[in-house]
Amino acid sequence: MLTEPTRPTEAERAPAVVVSQPYWRVRLSLAWRGLRRTWALFRQNSVGMIGLGIILLFLLGAIAHPILMATVWDPAVYHPVHGYDAVVIEKEVVEEVTDELTQIEVNEARLRTDPFVQVGDTLRMPQQPAPPSLRGEHPHLLGTDPQGRDILSQLLYSIRAAFILGALAAVMSVVVATTVGSVAAYFGGRTDSVLMRFSDLILLLPILPVLIVIGAYFQMNMPILAVTIGLFEGFGATAIVLKSQALQVSVKPFIDAARVAGGGHAHIIFRHLVPNVMPLSLLYMMFGVAGAIALESVLSFLGLLDIEMSWGVMLNVAQRQGYLLSGTRYWWLLFPAGLAVTFLAFAFFLVGRGMDEVINPRLRSR
Repeated sequence: MLTEPTRPTEAERAPAVVVSQPYWRVRLSLAWRGLRRTWALFRQNSVGMIGLGIILLFLLGAIAHPILMATVWDPAVYHPVHGYDAVVIEKEVVEEVTDELTQIEVNEARLRTDPFVQVGDTLRMPQQPAPPSLRGEHPHLLGTDPQGRDILSQLLYSIRAAFILGALAAVMSVVVATTVGSVAAYFGGRTDSVLMRFSDLILLLPILPVLIVIGAYFQMNMPILAVTIGLFEGFGATAIVLKSQALQVSVKPFIDAARVAGGGHAHIIFRHLVPNVMPLSLLYMMFGVAGAIALESVLSFLGLLDIEMSWGVMLNVAQRQGYLLSGTRYWWLLFPAGLAVTFLAFAFFLVGRGMDEVINPRLRSR
């Protein structure tokens, strides 16, 4: 049996209203969705998560230092640059020393303290550098350096310098390399030849000897070092790799569509090429941070960097005072700073390897 069709109601006859969101909100939503997807892939990589965990531990140390200085530590004792603690230890006067940390030879004791001291006496003597100790009014978990400054305070304070230098150098290198690679891939011809030959020239120059020469003739501080490392890395191998990635993007149909639609050179480069090259740029930024931290430590160790305190400066103080070749006898002067440089640079390298698998699907499927 046929039924009579029902007439649409007034609400159904009304035109549909399309609610449009602001452009920035749509872009923010897409960026957040992509970030969540990337994080989900990155979490599956154990190597990258280990590196990220190490970096977070260093960040906690950098945050803890000013809190400790304001609440627990006495700035006159624990300041990483100007602090001093007159550590006094007891040493037994002996004929022949078997333990330099607790014993002193009788003739040396007579020259340094009392000429009438005898074997078997106990002397209270100031000692710098002092070994790690939890005793006394001002405990030093990692001991003190030859100038009486707390090693742990120096170690935590230097984390900020490492992160600042690494971030500045990495951002500079990514900006330069992405721009150079995208411009060379887009224009090609003479522009490509000039930029790539300049990159080859930079690639042939060993960056560490060049930085040593610059530091010997000019006063180099942290910002200048970051810019110099960023320019070397940006115009070097990173630009060549990113140019090959930009070449793959430049032949995509959406690039031709943007050109036909009237997009200018700058619009196509910075709105279409650069965003598609940026994931690979971020990968090389992680490796750039590791390299910058290592270079800063070497220059500080050689005394060519104008900076108050860093891990390289800590090693430089130990070297100038003659403790560099002391083996494990004064281990607290060498191992904390050396291991800090190694672990932080290695952590950024591990994060870079984890990001490599996120960016490269072939590695992820393997």
